Amino acid sequence: MKERLKINGIWLAIMVVIFAMLAITYSTGLMSPVVETTLVMIGINIILAAGLNLVIGISGQFSLGHAGFMAIGAYTTAIMTIKIPSIVGFLIGLVLGCILSGIVALLVGIPTLRLSGDYLAIATLGVSEIIRSLIMNMDQITNGPAGLFGIPPFVTWSMVYLFVCITLILMTNYIHSAAGRATLSVRENLIAAESMGVNVTKYKVVAFVIGAMTAAVAGGMYSSYVQTIVPGNFDFMKSIDILIIVVFGGVGSMTGTVVAAVLLGVLNMYLQDFGAIRMIIYAFALVIIMIFKPSGLLGTKEFSVKKLLSKGGKQHV
Repeated sequence: MKERLKINGIWLAIMVVIFAMLAITYSTGLMSPVVETTLVMIGINIILAAGLNLVIGISGQFSLGHAGFMAIGAYTTAIMTIKIPSIVGFLIGLVLGCILSGIVALLVGIPTLRLSGDYLAIATLGVSEIIRSLIMNMDQITNGPAGLFGIPPFVTWSMVYLFVCITLILMTNYIHSAAGRATLSVRENLIAAESMGVNVTKYKVVAFVIGAMTAAVAGGMYSSYVQTIVPGNFDFMKSIDILIIVVFGGVGSMTGTVVAAVLLGVLNMYLQDFGAIRMIIYAFALVIIMIFKPSGLLGTKEFSVKKLLSKGGKQHV
């Protein structure tokens, strides 16, 4: 317990240093609007990918429904912010979106997570499309296919950074907890885990619900930052975009998720000038990298403060 608190303290110190560097860059005017937008989108993608990595990389369940839970968070936050145009309304919307997404994930997860592989992917994709279809047909609440416009902006790069830090700390602590180790055992060998008394369905559902709730938080911040959302923002390709980050960084590696989100975000920023061929270059770069590094940038490896401390202690001795 003391060791875990010490590691968390070191991570918090690193995050504070990075925040200070970004704050100095912003206050001195070195952070342009384009860079700020890129930074916000990278942060939102980290939250999304971290939640999906918990589902795919830690619990071993292949889900394609992340965009649907993001849509729940985005629309709930947007509607509440429009009705109560203040930071209080935004925070209420964020919490409600998170809770609603968790409830939907729980109701969906109990029957669907008994499936596996391609069957689970198809089921979660179907759930995502059902959510999007409901949003498109709830004209009185969501304004249907036209979407919501003029959403009051309350999200800043510093707020996104704060939520990224909270998400990563919660995720890493969950993975290293007793529940996290049980979830990892389900990924490694479902039958062996079940024979040892692990409630397989329970830990699958818990990981799925946590992933859905983080997606809702990311969706809420996305809607407040861009100020305009339509159902098309949360289609099948959005789930694929998040999946690309997870696979590119390394399935099961939270460090890889952060690195991949940053690299792909920066790459996307520099490709803006290429117009229509931007996505071709982007896709080609991904193909080349995955050919030479099929397990992702970091595979299942993590940047470990614990290992650095142990090495430092040995050198000191």
